Amino acid sequence: MFKKTTKYVTLMVSLPYLGELFKSQQTPLSRFKLEERLKLLSEEDAKLLRQIQNLIRWHYLPIERTDAEIVAAAKRFFQQVKNPLLREAVAFRLELHTIVAALRRRKRGEDTPPMGESWGYGRWVNHIERHWAEPAFQLQGVFPWVPEANRLLQANESMALERLLFGYVWNRLGQLGTGHYFDFEAVVIYVLRWDLIDRWVRYDSEAAIERFRNLVDAGVGEFNQLFA
Repeated sequence: MFKKTTKYVTLMVSLPYLGELFKSQQTPLSRFKLEERLKLLSEEDAKLLRQIQNLIRWHYLPIERTDAEIVAAAKRFFQQVKNPLLREAVAFRLELHTIVAALRRRKRGEDTPPMGESWGYGRWVNHIERHWAEPAFQLQGVFPWVPEANRLLQANESMALERLLFGYVWNRLGQLGTGHYFDFEAVVIYVLRWDLIDRWVRYDSEAAIERFRNLVDAGVGEFNQLFA
């Protein structure tokens, strides 16, 4: 355990400061260098990190992966992983994607919730279904960003919507990482925040608008399309 702790101190010290999400012009280190440094992780922790990424980095997943498969993978994760921080890091992202999926379904013209199918995951699915007709699904008290997300979606302001969601995730990860500096949890938070920077700096506004229109037209059959 001491050797593992020492390796993770070395790993975190080797990772450059991330800076601020929306002021970044490039990632603080390349994906190749990040992957090289992550080789210091134990085999077990490296596997767990990949499992977390596979649950929340849906833009990298095969398009044929269905909602039901993702929900099943989420259930396996929560059955296997007991670490509170890691569970919360995955749970809040699943909740976010579920809420946004519901907003997009409704914008597409679905006047009633998708019943009898695994379309989302988390504690708010039934609540959303009961309050489908409410602009923010009566979630504004828990998630203050939902009314604004709905407004931006209705206005087809895709760039602003992405910025709102990215900012929420960035800040939430920062809160979760408080008190973790040289452990595996710190590594996970760093990698997930690095992913956000990587996606933001590569973001093409014109392509984003086109992706947004395609999503609204085609629907959100797979979770992995939400932020593709």
